Amino acid sequence: MVDAGFGTRETPGVRLLVVGGGVAGLGIATVLGRRWRGRPGAPTVTLLDSDAAHVWKPMLHTIAAGTRDIAQQQTTYVAQARDAGFVYQPGALSGLDRARHVAQVAPLHAEDGRLLVPARELPYELLVLAVGSQANDFGTPGVAAHCHAIDSRLQADAFCREVRLRMLQCVAMERPLSIAIVGGGATGVELAAELVQLTETAEAYGARGLAERLTITLVEAGPRLLAAFPQDISAATQQRLQSLGVRVRTGTQVKAAHAEGLELDDGSLLAATLQVWAAGVKGPAVLAALDGLETGRNQQLLVTPSLQTTRDEAIYAVGDCASLTPAGSERPLPPTAQVAHQQAQHLVRYLPEVLTAGRPVPPFRFRDFGALVSLADYDAFGSLGQFGFFDGGVVRGRLEQLSHAMLYRSHQARLHGFWRGGLLWLADRIQARVRPPIRLD
Repeated sequence: MVDAGFGTRETPGVRLLVVGGGVAGLGIATVLGRRWRGRPGAPTVTLLDSDAAHVWKPMLHTIAAGTRDIAQQQTTYVAQARDAGFVYQPGALSGLDRARHVAQVAPLHAEDGRLLVPARELPYELLVLAVGSQANDFGTPGVAAHCHAIDSRLQADAFCREVRLRMLQCVAMERPLSIAIVGGGATGVELAAELVQLTETAEAYGARGLAERLTITLVEAGPRLLAAFPQDISAATQQRLQSLGVRVRTGTQVKAAHAEGLELDDGSLLAATLQVWAAGVKGPAVLAALDGLETGRNQQLLVTPSLQTTRDEAIYAVGDCASLTPAGSERPLPPTAQVAHQQAQHLVRYLPEVLTAGRPVPPFRFRDFGALVSLADYDAFGSLGQFGFFDGGVVRGRLEQLSHAMLYRSHQARLHGFWRGGLLWLADRIQARVRPPIRLD
């Protein structure tokens, strides 16, 4: 028997199963759940996710640094399911039986190892896989054992707790604290800036001497930071980080990670108290064993222009876990929140016609609106898109910081509606006035 989960009661009929509650998955479940709620004979929307709450992925580095409160920025799936009219099922995808149209869900265990919910199956007529991505350690020895990752809400929160403990040791025992971040993409760059802001704010709250004892090193294997951005943004970002005291090492590969630091390609050891791996992107391991679905070299599901997996028309994949190479391009679309959101909007528009009328989903077309990178409260850089009256220009400063904030607020409005999203923004502004700007508990 299939448990109906949390939220709207599951009813017999056509079943749409969405696996993964990130930008794309939660967006699809929310919009279609609201559209079909209360309609007789309407399809049932079910969201499966192993976590209990959603955090906008471009914000994870602020959660990791403790410059934003995780409790205030997360959306719990149970509450969202009730408000939006879908069913939430807790658990992790463990496999598929495509012939029977069922998704296999791993058993749920408590932190002490007790079995809470045994393995089960969830049926579907259409399946949307939106399970996101994780950093790619490229088989580097020691990374799993000695490096933190911030690919999820729980990982970011765990790193935040560890940073605060290490800072306490640093101040109370007058010990040096060194943090090494591997990966000069947006995640690594933004995390480095947030850690600088965390240090400055902590000193203002009495952690005297912290800035003098703390070093932050950003390691990038390529010749420059932010390889996906224009050259001038890369150069300006590196210069700004260095002016904030971040040590930047480009053209430096990591051969192994050890408890005492990173072993570099020249044989030297970069000593580090804390190590973060934020390099590369690959799909979760479960994608390689989904009943024969085709994956690429980065363990991402290969999809057709209609966002259907190449070997099963009833299964769609969107966001970071999917690999789509547009016609006329040699590279697949980048794993960004912008791509995930546009793909989710595409399916939201056309999946109802697939379910009710059997019409095919037309090819997805990505519109590049540019990219942003925010260096905490210090600076921001953006590249404009390559369409319309935009021609890849570059902007920076307060305008880009506002643009970065507006992206998050528009995400909240899509999930909660315009008025409730506005109230959440107002609550954030009030909290910023009455609470410390960093996490102190």
